[in-house]
This record gives sequence, C-alpha cells and structure tokens, in this order.
Amino acid sequence: MHAFDILGDPVRRRILELLADGEATSGAISDAVRAEFGISQPAVSQHLKVLREAGFATVRAVGTRRIYAVDAGPMRDVDAWLDRFRGFWTPRLDALGTELARGKRGRRLRDSRGEDIS
Repeated sequence: MHAFDILGDPVRRRILELLADGEATSGAISDAVRAEFGISQPAVSQHLKVLREAGFATVRAVGTRRIYAVDAGPMRDVDAWLDRFRGFWTPRLDALGTELARGKRGRRLRDSRGEDIS
C-alpha cells in the first residue's frame, strides 16, 4: 500500500497524531478514536494493523498491554516526496513572513511616536 493510501484515511491520520505525542497503549488509542469517530474497537484494531504492516507504527508487548509508537521511516519518505513541491509554497510563506515583520515594525514605530492607529 502506498504511503498516501495510508495517510488518506482520517482515522489512521488521527492515530498517527496521537502517537506523535508519544507512545500509547492500544486501549488508549482505541478509546480516543472511538470517541471521535464512533467506530468499534475491532475497526480501530484493524487501522492499527494497517499502520503496523505499512511500517508507520511499531508495537511492543508489555505484559498483556500493547504499546504503539510512530515509526518515522515512512514519514521521511513522504517528506522526501513532498520536497519536490516545497518550491511552490516556500517563497510565498517567506514573503508572508516579511510582510508580517514589516507590519510589526510599523506598529512599533507608530507606538514609539505616540501616533493613534485607529
């Protein structure tokens, strides 16, 4: 399965978001996802299995609990693919940053002169 097929599903994206904050038990993941999406525990388990088999998540057993974590390898592959397209938005974001800095500088100058901006 292609990385974007995996990431295209909102439930799997949410699971990865939860795991980005740190390791989590399958129960904690299931509770959060079930509350947000209204799906069954077996459905959540299936999504975890897809993430695991695609290499996006790892699992380790601690007693009877299963602890999941993000595996960054596939994310690096996605990042490398997206790198080809960064040129489309990076200059615009840089220009936006410049305009925001100009606005802050202009407000500071007006404030230091006691000018009313309203």
